[in-house]
Amino acid sequence: QVQLVESGGGLVQPGGSLRLSCAVSASVFSIYAMRWYRQAPGKQRELVARITRDADTFYADSVKGRFTISRENAKNRVTVYLQMNSLKPEDTADYYCNVVWGYGRDDWGQGTQVTVSS
Repeated sequence: QVQLVESGGGLVQPGGSLRLSCAVSASVFSIYAMRWYRQAPGKQRELVARITRDADTFYADSVKGRFTISRENAKNRVTVYLQMNSLKPEDTADYYCNVVWGYGRDDWGQGTQVTVSS
């Protein structure tokens, strides 16, 4: 079973920064895309950012200019990062990593909590 290991969440003041990471034991060539989603209390899960195998990126309008998704490839291990700057209280949510495999299936991380509050 594929395991995605997330880390980096926590409590930060408005205007602060956090970096989330998500590691998966796989070759980058088996991955179509990696995505970060978030889900705030009482709200639907929403796509925050995506990076494809070809390193094309997508950002939700609400995070453009503040968040950056990136990927680090190693032998049989891929790590995706979400650098979050200028954080706002409305960024408070559980953040989930998602990997879309080349054959169409996807897998989810366990989630990491981000709280932006003074």
